[in-house]
Amino acid sequence: MKDRKVLLSTHVKNSLERYFHDLNGEKTTDVYDMVISEVERPLLEIVMRHVKSNQCRAAEMLGINRNTLRKKLKQYKLN
Repeated sequence: MKDRKVLLSTHVKNSLERYFHDLNGEKTTDVYDMVISEVERPLLEIVMRHVKSNQCRAAEMLGINRNTLRKKLKQYKLN
């Protein structure tokens, strides 16, 4: 399991390095929100598919409250 976390963090690191390189010195803002939304939406999509849209199971798998999950599903228009 630990290897998968390292692999994901390596992909995120490489993507961010490429992102900043491609900016070529241009100013950017809101990087945190950009990264979180780019990761969170596909995470929710895949987990919901895996649990066949069962929000209780998804919330448990994600380790978040079901109301938080509902809010995030609505935020990303995944409900």
